[in-house]
Amino acid sequence: MNEAQVSKGQRRREQIMQLLKQQGRLSIQEMVDQLGCSEATARRDLEVLEKTEPLIRTIGGALYRGMHDLAFAEKTGILYLEKERIAAKAADLIHEGDVIGLSGGTTNYLLAKILKTRRGMTVVTNAINIAMELAGSDIQVVVTGGIMRHNSFELCGPLGEGMVSHLNIGKMFIGADGITADSGITVYSEQEAQIAKALIQRSRSTYALFDHTKVGHTSLFSIALPDQLYGLITDRKLPLELAAAFAQCNLEIHVAEGE
Repeated sequence: MNEAQVSKGQRRREQIMQLLKQQGRLSIQEMVDQLGCSEATARRDLEVLEKTEPLIRTIGGALYRGMHDLAFAEKTGILYLEKERIAAKAADLIHEGDVIGLSGGTTNYLLAKILKTRRGMTVVTNAINIAMELAGSDIQVVVTGGIMRHNSFELCGPLGEGMVSHLNIGKMFIGADGITADSGITVYSEQEAQIAKALIQRSRSTYALFDHTKVGHTSLFSIALPDQLYGLITDRKLPLELAAAFAQCNLEIHVAEGE
C-alpha cells in the first residue's frame, strides 16, 4: 500500500512538472482541478518538487524556472498558439521598405516565418535559425557576427556588438524572459542581454514581445527599461497596475487575444 501511494505521488508530481513546462505557471486550483487531488496534497507536492526541480513556489501555486535551460525545439512547443498570435500582431506593424531587427527566441522565429512571404524589406538578426528561415526569400538579411549560443542559436559577444554599432535599424523586435514596471524587460543570459542592448541602441523603435507567463517576472539580466521601449506586444491584457505604469511611459500596447 505504501509503495503504491509513493508511485501514485511520483506520477502526480511528474504531471505537475509537465504542466509547468507547458504553461510556465500553475495555480493550486488548476492542480486540484486537473489532477483530482486536494489543496493540501498539491501544496505538499510543490514542497517536494521545489527541492529538486527548477520551480519557484508562489502564494497561489508555482512558476517554472527551467525555461532558459530548454533547447529551442522544446521551447517552441510551449504556448505555441499564443506565440503565433503575438507574431501575427507584430507582423501587422511591419511594412514594405522597413529595416527591422529580430533578436532570437521562438516568437521572433514565428514572426520570421510570416515575413518570409513578403518582399522589399531588410531584416537584421543575431539568430542563425531566423536567418536560415528567411534564406531564399525576397528579404535582404543582415546577420551579426559573434559566437553562437547552442540553446538559442543567437550570436553574441563583442564581434557582433561591434558590427551592430554601424547599423541603423527602424523597428526592433526583442523577446523577453520577464517584464516588470521597475526592471523593464529582462533575460536569463548575460550574453543575449548585451547583444540585445546593442541592437536597441541602434534602433528607432523597439517592441518587446512576450507571452502572459513572463508578466511580473524579473530575470537576472536587464535589457531595457520601459522608457527605452516604444511598444509591447503580448497575448493578454496586462494587469491594471502594470498597464498604468507603462501608460506613463507612453508605450503602445498591442494585445493579440485569442478568439
